[in-house]
Amino acid sequence: MDADADVPMEDVSDERQLQQSYDDAASHHSYQQSYSLKNKELSKSNINQLDDWVEKLGKCEPLSENEVKTLCDMAIEVLQYEQNVQPVSVPVTICGDVHDQFHDLMELFKIGGPCPDTNYLFMGDYVDRGYYSVETVSYLVCMKVRFPNRITILRGNHESRQITQVYGFYDECLRKYGSATVWKLFTDLFDYFPITALVDNKIFCLHGGLSPMIETIDQVRELNRIQEVPHEGPMCDLLWSDPDDRGGWGISPRGAGFTFGQDISEQFNHTNDLSLIARAHQLAMEGYSWWHQEAVVTIFSAPNYCYRCGNQAAIMEVDEQHGRQFLQYDPSVRPGEPTVTRKTPDYFL
Repeated sequence: MDADADVPMEDVSDERQLQQSYDDAASHHSYQQSYSLKNKELSKSNINQLDDWVEKLGKCEPLSENEVKTLCDMAIEVLQYEQNVQPVSVPVTICGDVHDQFHDLMELFKIGGPCPDTNYLFMGDYVDRGYYSVETVSYLVCMKVRFPNRITILRGNHESRQITQVYGFYDECLRKYGSATVWKLFTDLFDYFPITALVDNKIFCLHGGLSPMIETIDQVRELNRIQEVPHEGPMCDLLWSDPDDRGGWGISPRGAGFTFGQDISEQFNHTNDLSLIARAHQLAMEGYSWWHQEAVVTIFSAPNYCYRCGNQAAIMEVDEQHGRQFLQYDPSVRPGEPTVTRKTPDYFL
């Protein structure tokens, strides 16, 4: 298996897989949270606690296991009320994959402006492939709970139990905490992340791409997202598919999702009165790439991906008049960081 190829999920088998985590998922989703539904506004003590965590995480210092549990409970209380197609207002800055490149995430906020002064929409893949998954996802979840109307975090294909056991997040949690508890807390939380967003009813945002089983955005609203990412079907496709130069639907080299051509993108945009599909999921050497005569844009926000690809990163600012501007940036300086020398498969390039 190529170390950097996202494997088809049905092929993932590892002796460390914890079947109990899947069995527990349903019961986890049904139990009553400790935070009252009648008091969704943050208390002053919660705000102070979150601000302390953000400051700590901003120094790349992980939270304790008990703090992660409290944070995840607070996040579920926020995310369970968000929609499969989460509405987002303009202006907003749209971001692609960050994976666990924490220092580059901090650079992103310097380039795009601090939250909550700037509204952000992240399109998934916060963990795996590097060294700081715990700090990266903790920081973004903290920001989501602290400023729920200013930042939107969608689910990527790496926000799943199976993928994270292969590509680093599971091992990182074991290394930093001595058990899989934090991994389980976060992967249970991932089930609540919205799977798509709609910016001002015109820009459809998601991690992967389109599905042959989805013709309208209303069909996305009808899906049950509170589950592990399925091996196949529309939810899987939304997180795994890629645009392609060939027309129609094609078999994805990833082993999950599909490829879709310009005819598919244009029909989907026309049917749903959209101006653009914005997605992530693929390395773009300049940080972004246009597809299908600007019906689709790929945004990739992890510079020098896997610490060796040499790519720029980008974010896309959308203003009140739906004007778009791409901000490109290079990796932040991290003295003494180890170098990753894995081969990246061609379909990421």
